[in-house]
Amino acid sequence: MSAIELWGGIECTVNRVGDRYTDQVRLSGHHDRLDDLDRFADLGVKALRYPVLWERTMAGAAGNPDWHWPDARLARLRALGIRPIVGLVHHGSGPYHTHLLDDGFAAGVGRYAAMAAARYPWVTEWTPINEPLTTARFSALYGHWYPHAADDRSFWTALLNQVDATRAAMTAIRTVIPDARLIQTDDLGRTYATRPLMPQARHDNQRRWAGWDLLFGHVDRHHPLFAELDRMGLGARLRRIVDDPGPPDIIGVNHYLTSDRFLDHRLDRYPDHLHGGNDRQAYADTEAIRVLDPPPAGLGGALREAWQRYRTPIALTEVHNGCTREEQLRWAAEAWETAAAVAAEGVDIRAVIAWSLLGSWGWNTLLTGDGVYEPGVYDVASGLPRPTALASLWRGLPDGAPRHPVAEAPGWWRRSGRLIYGSAAAPSPNGRTASTTRPLLICGGTGTLGRAFADACVARGIAHLSAGRETIDLDRIGDLAATLDAIRPWGVVNAMGWVRVDEAEANEAACHRVNADGAGALAEACADRGIACLNISSDLVFAGDGDRPLVESDVPRPLNAYGRSKVAMEARCAGLDGSLVIRTAAFFSPHDPHNFAVAALAALAGGRPFAAAHDHVVSPTFVPWLVNTALDLLIDDADGLWHLSAGEAVSWADFARRIAMACGYDPDLIRPVDGATLGWRAPRPRHVPLGSIRRPLAPSLDAHIEQFARQHRMMSRAFSSDGVR
Repeated sequence: MSAIELWGGIECTVNRVGDRYTDQVRLSGHHDRLDDLDRFADLGVKALRYPVLWERTMAGAAGNPDWHWPDARLARLRALGIRPIVGLVHHGSGPYHTHLLDDGFAAGVGRYAAMAAARYPWVTEWTPINEPLTTARFSALYGHWYPHAADDRSFWTALLNQVDATRAAMTAIRTVIPDARLIQTDDLGRTYATRPLMPQARHDNQRRWAGWDLLFGHVDRHHPLFAELDRMGLGARLRRIVDDPGPPDIIGVNHYLTSDRFLDHRLDRYPDHLHGGNDRQAYADTEAIRVLDPPPAGLGGALREAWQRYRTPIALTEVHNGCTREEQLRWAAEAWETAAAVAAEGVDIRAVIAWSLLGSWGWNTLLTGDGVYEPGVYDVASGLPRPTALASLWRGLPDGAPRHPVAEAPGWWRRSGRLIYGSAAAPSPNGRTASTTRPLLICGGTGTLGRAFADACVARGIAHLSAGRETIDLDRIGDLAATLDAIRPWGVVNAMGWVRVDEAEANEAACHRVNADGAGALAEACADRGIACLNISSDLVFAGDGDRPLVESDVPRPLNAYGRSKVAMEARCAGLDGSLVIRTAAFFSPHDPHNFAVAALAALAGGRPFAAAHDHVVSPTFVPWLVNTALDLLIDDADGLWHLSAGEAVSWADFARRIAMACGYDPDLIRPVDGATLGWRAPRPRHVPLGSIRRPLAPSLDAHIEQFARQHRMMSRAFSSDGVR
């Protein structure tokens, strides 16, 4: 059996909700970047799932196709030696004149396929309709996407129309390209259930095969679904498909951590957003991995079941996890390992696809709203693709190259914390534990920021060592190299340093020794050893005499000793391999008793007024977001200078008022005052909101203030329940 190939794919959905089309190719910027294809070639992919979509190429019923965009892209793929796997409809319903319930849908796809094949007769691999079963569910059973139907007959009609469209497309394509291959994709998960819901689970587990079963011609009168569809008046269509099937050449299995489902009649165990049901029973529907112990068969089970059912070559056609970076790495590595293990059992696994190469938008809303961006192998949030740690992982997987240390730890789905609604017993660790990997060294791990990094590492399953001054001391520069050699971390977070801004004015040499000399020496020692190093800088490097957000390219001009120490540190770190410097500002976190927001709440809780500067503008930054974003960048081996902040310019007084309102206190107790009256010894810049030319800034400040308020309320309740005030 030949080796498993690495293929790739971009999230390319063009779906319709009401009269609004959403085009992922435009959202990612790929529509305007031909050189993305060269980036993909650098990964070593042999084939690429690629859109030549009906909605994009032919906007109207009578219009002529516009091939300019796919012409240039397919030609470039051909020159790069990458085989395109051409998709014609991807979670779509066609141009405006048609839809999935239209009697003319299948014929329309067939005509478009004939034109595409005539245009690209050298393309031998095709996926005319991506995930027809999933698309039929979302468009015609759940009503999320156009044409927004929500009944069984519409669902089956939409599925049959897509199956007929696939058959018509492949017939047209093979008229031009006789050896064309059909790679038919769909999501494949299993449904588990409590005993009262077993009939629903059995139905779901029959239905999950329906798209492939239809194409193989298996849905005859002996098939378990035939009688149900025949009662709907669809029997004649089923017989026509049985007489002229269109079996796939490769089964494209898409399996996510959310694919396996668990149905539970005990609604009280689950939050309201998981409640649903059929026309007879109400039940909760959640991820099986969150309930079952031992865990469900998962990806390996899906691959084995597909092979047993069809004995047809398989490709794992979508591997992506919308999660933190290390979890993305762990899922990709596990998917490759699983495919290799199943292949070793004799299953014909042809390829694994690194999916969502450019990330995706809006899947947290199932594409029904704007949603959030999930980075992929490249992060395009800034408008330009930046390779993440996934790029080097995927590049090395076929050759068994060493992986980032965080990828060696078990993913959340292998840890006991995965069990939210079910058994608390610990699952199998899958042969890997976080304790066996090289750690992340957190210098200053006992301080506020250091503890926040440590907490994030615990939540994310990242092996780490929190070190205080007894382990690593920036005043003892000569000891840094030996400490790094003894610990052998893969990365270092420098969360220690001089933080007392006003006291630095009278102790500038001491502040400089720690913040500049010590931090710079640490970064240099890390660079010499190939260790990633993160240092934290500040908005106080700027004079703040402008009227716009300050970005990474703006020239620092500090007003105080603390700011001068940070500028000196940045200069020492500039150009060092693996050296990452993050400028941020105005930390706030409910877990830090010393920050501005908590100090304001302490006064308000006692009914006391709280003075805050109205004439100094900053960008408050929520510590949990800062820490998680910084960890992703560190894992990505990002270097250079980055601004991370909320991106919103507010005065200290306005910030305090918003904190007060979110936490249920009287905002009128906030007293706006001139900053000069607050007794600051160190001069402060008046206008230092942070912008960025490297990445988008945080979600809205209001969203982070609300998270802060929720966590503050939870901590306050826990504090009170102990009988302590």
